[in-house]
Amino acid sequence: MIKSELIRRIASQNPHLYERDIEKVVNAIFDEMVEALRRGDRVELRGFGAFSVRLRGPHEGRNPRTGAVVPVAKKAWPFFKTGKEMRVRLNRETLPSD
Repeated sequence: MIKSELIRRIASQNPHLYERDIEKVVNAIFDEMVEALRRGDRVELRGFGAFSVRLRGPHEGRNPRTGAVVPVAKKAWPFFKTGKEMRVRLNRETLPSD
């Protein structure tokens, strides 16, 4: 699912809301999540999961074409850990029926 599909689904479930307003709300939520992660905060959505940032230090990589050593700067990587409720719901729905 992409963001536009999410917005359309929310709009179909809430016909009294304008799609442009839903888009603003979804964008605001995502923007706040990104800003919290940039500050080093953890974003937890109960029953869904938690987003955090893992830092990778600088290291030496290799150019796959030439094999030359290339310095790689430190980076922040987003990390997501699913919540227990989500794991239970996913596994319950994917099990074949007897």
